[in-house]
Amino acid sequence: MDLLSIRQKLVASNIANADTPGYKTQDIDFQFEYETLARGGQPQIIQTPGLPEKPDGNNVNLDQQARLLAENQMRFNLASVLVKGELKTVQEAIQGGGSTS
Repeated sequence: MDLLSIRQKLVASNIANADTPGYKTQDIDFQFEYETLARGGQPQIIQTPGLPEKPDGNNVNLDQQARLLAENQMRFNLASVLVKGELKTVQEAIQGGGSTS
């Protein structure tokens, strides 16, 4: 969920700077960074390659950023559901909720 939070901030920053001359879109390689974070590393912010630049040097694509926001929200919702399920299982184990027949 930490990685999703970082990505959310980056996408929000990209959208906020959509009209800033010379601003370059920033992101993270989600899969690579997920594995890096699992090993205790820190995520690396990258400039998104291959995006066409406007005449002012800005390369933010609002449609792409909106898609990333939606994708990130779906991942966050899924992670929340999974965490809630794990917490419920732990709570049931603590309270002796499981019955053995």
